[in-house]
Amino acid sequence: MIGAGGKPEEGWGAMGDTGGGPRYKRVVLKLSGEALAGSRGFGIDLDVVNHIAAEIREIHELGVQVAVVVGGGNIWRGVQAQKAGMDRATADYMGMLATIINAMSLQDSLEKLGVDTRVQTAIEMREIAEPYIRRRAIRHLEKGRVVIFAGGTGNPYFSTDTAAALRAAEIEAEVILMAKRVDGVYDSDPLSNPSAKRFARLTYRDVINQGLGVMDSTAASLCMDNGIPIVVFNLTKKGNVKRAVLGEEIGTQVGGEQHDRR
Repeated sequence: MIGAGGKPEEGWGAMGDTGGGPRYKRVVLKLSGEALAGSRGFGIDLDVVNHIAAEIREIHELGVQVAVVVGGGNIWRGVQAQKAGMDRATADYMGMLATIINAMSLQDSLEKLGVDTRVQTAIEMREIAEPYIRRRAIRHLEKGRVVIFAGGTGNPYFSTDTAAALRAAEIEAEVILMAKRVDGVYDSDPLSNPSAKRFARLTYRDVINQGLGVMDSTAASLCMDNGIPIVVFNLTKKGNVKRAVLGEEIGTQVGGEQHDRR
């Protein structure tokens, strides 16, 4: 059920019967930088980017308003640089620049598929992208354009997960789709533990208290405070983005127990 301002009244999001159409009208798709690297593990794999763009086009054609937040870990890992002795703020700013490179790559692929796209950056560089302006971003979405948010929050010490939560709250997105290389959230690493258990549903507090690795605690708290549900799913399986938007039970659903601020 949707409350005032287009927000879900419950933390699980708009989980009612949709009559076969998309369950969500406006979504934020969170992509890690590693997702764009594919099996190579670094750089940009254009075949993978094209696959992601095709998945986005599929939900865009359903009339869903799509915003994307991209990471930069396939190009630069600020945490590792910090451990090697680099100043934290400098390392984080370099990571923000990496997200902009990824955003431009995804924009190019989407527009070759005929999807009108805008990149908005938290750090101004007007020659290649628009500066982030909330009302302009919403207007682009209303006009049927895909908006890619790059540059994180524009501030060091904050992850792109936090950027996704922040942008979702600002544009009043109904859900964050967390695209991963595994099919949900597990109690241990499923790549190294074949007996790992996948959770079908979790609360925000589960994610924060158990440190399950869905997103960092700042991002999870922001989602909890604003009642933004999260769907964690496997991006590599064709059609999964559409399944998530249609509300099919894939991956792990995160929500519930948001703070009551009334």
